[in-house]
Amino acid sequence: METITLDGYADVREAYRQHDLEQALYDAGGVVMADSLLVLHGADHRKRRRVENRLFRRGTFRYWEQAFLRDVVRDTLAPFAAAGRADLLEVGYRTIMNLTAMVAGLDKPTGSAAEVNAAVDALYRFAKKFSEGATIVHTTRDPEEVRAEVAAALEEFDTVFLQPSIERREALLARLVAGEITEDDLPRDVLTALLRNWDELGIDRDVLRRECAFYLQAGSHSTADAFTHAADDFFAWARREPEAADKARQDPALLQRCVYETLRLHPASPVAQRRALAPISLRGGREIPEGAFVVLDIAAANRDPAVFERPDVYDPLREVPADVPRWGHAFGGGMHACIGTELAGGVPAPEGHPVSESERVLGTVTLMLEALLTAGGRPDPDAAPQRDPHSARDHFASYPVVFEG
Repeated sequence: METITLDGYADVREAYRQHDLEQALYDAGGVVMADSLLVLHGADHRKRRRVENRLFRRGTFRYWEQAFLRDVVRDTLAPFAAAGRADLLEVGYRTIMNLTAMVAGLDKPTGSAAEVNAAVDALYRFAKKFSEGATIVHTTRDPEEVRAEVAAALEEFDTVFLQPSIERREALLARLVAGEITEDDLPRDVLTALLRNWDELGIDRDVLRRECAFYLQAGSHSTADAFTHAADDFFAWARREPEAADKARQDPALLQRCVYETLRLHPASPVAQRRALAPISLRGGREIPEGAFVVLDIAAANRDPAVFERPDVYDPLREVPADVPRWGHAFGGGMHACIGTELAGGVPAPEGHPVSESERVLGTVTLMLEALLTAGGRPDPDAAPQRDPHSARDHFASYPVVFEG
């Protein structure tokens, strides 16, 4: 099979919009990704996306951010700050876990604090294992060993979280049909949406399980990773340009730009992969024959000097063309653009038109970075960050920080 690599910003953007390029990055990770929204194509993808898109509206993100997300970020960080030290990966995962579980539709215990913490620990463990399975194409371990571990984790996940959550929602849907409750009484999550549209979507319980696992790992893994990179980039920038960094600490819109610059430089997935279902001619002159394997080099496209001046430099104050988002292709594009873009990254304020606090959507990563800096977080001088030795991707395995009161 011929392999074609696209690494220019314009070529990647056009390729994302081609309906005859089918998702191929997660073929190896089918144990957790098969038939999930991210790998579906054509009519099946449109049906699933239409059902799930209803959950991901800007008004919903704004409500979540203002109603409880800030509190979740603050409360999760508080015990680490009180202890004087933390690992940013753990902080990131624990902060986002409650939100991703809610989006997926996974109920947690409502008992003692110990029970709740144990549930978060379990979700944290499952999300990390499912992420390893989804990105198995980049693992440095034995792929079959990883698949076996992921399959076992899916079974445990199903028993502990998914089945109880399904039973509660099916009971609620029965009460809705009976007229005992209204639409407002139903959870607004992926699991409920899939159960309500079961016949239309034509899915089975295995697909349901993988879809919920996908949402749990995709949101938590990419957000925790982006948060760690955002902090690392900001700390380095603060050493180089302390006055600019101090200004960003006081300006949420500028801090959001810092996050966007990190997303450009460190996309969660450095490449996308597609399979050509028909011959394709790109405007830039590239010809893609039917059957070709197409690699979209997102990391390279996000550093295209034709689009980004000094492309390898972290510069939150940079100017970008009007039709180019500050994060480049970090959230993908076309039919498989990240469904949670605004949840993670927020909504950029229009240039020259400040947005009121009530209308602002900063995004989860910016809120997390803001809370870390407000708490006095800085790199631990006695423990250096470590890269993940089990992945070819640009991930940290640990990032120790300390807090200055």
